[in-house]
Amino acid sequence: MLRIAVPNKGSLSETAADMLAEAGYAGRRDPKTLHVVDTDNDVEFFYLRPKDIATYVGSGAIDVGITGRDLLLDARMPGAREIEALGFAGSTFRFAAPSGRYTEVSELDGLRIATSYPGLVDAFLDERGIAVDLVPLDGAVESAVRLGVADAVADVVETGTTLRQAGLDVFGPVILQSEAVLIAGPQDAEGSETLLRRLRGVMVARRFVMIDYDLPLALLDDAVKIAGGIESPTVSPLRDPEWVAVRVMVARARVNPVMDALYALGARAILVTAIHNARL
Repeated sequence: MLRIAVPNKGSLSETAADMLAEAGYAGRRDPKTLHVVDTDNDVEFFYLRPKDIATYVGSGAIDVGITGRDLLLDARMPGAREIEALGFAGSTFRFAAPSGRYTEVSELDGLRIATSYPGLVDAFLDERGIAVDLVPLDGAVESAVRLGVADAVADVVETGTTLRQAGLDVFGPVILQSEAVLIAGPQDAEGSETLLRRLRGVMVARRFVMIDYDLPLALLDDAVKIAGGIESPTVSPLRDPEWVAVRVMVARARVNPVMDALYALGARAILVTAIHNARL
């Protein structure tokens, strides 16, 4: 039975649970439940703290898990490895300090850096030969400089508003672009390929829609240039031999420009349908 670790709370939890449900797996009904057995799919779910998932997976106690790339790298577990980016919970890690104080990361050598991700930051600086005194904090690191416990911070940056309110500006290179990832342990477990294939199907369904339209046959080549699909559109004859029905997958983000272009070309009866799941 495949053992899967799922975040039990936080920004990763809800979307991870939704993806697994869309992939056909049974989830928990009570948010206090920490263990669910899905006998139909031969898997069992363990709901764990997101920060602990890489440790459990890396040790081999759990076969696979969903966590953040930042949490995976921060754990520094040799046995845990990323096998697929899942496309949600994106974040950017940067250094920040009082405005104008530092411009290069090399200037941090010998200074105090406050962060909630000491393993991640230490590895980043170690690769560049920069030695610092790390100050581990559990959140709200932007206050560390003002309170005198650090010279700079390393934290997640979204809009930068929180850092600016604390009198800090980002500087230096991006430490990490993070997102939710599927991770695996040292050994490939039976059933993990099925899980990966299902999650990929969910991601495809979220990124694409299906467009159906009618078109004069003479315009087909031009229509394919507008929307060529994953491999090639499906083309079916209509009762009128001069017209065809076309079905094609299109990126959800481009659907309206594609519809506009097809209509301008001469397509009619253009319909958009959501994709609930897929295997490509």
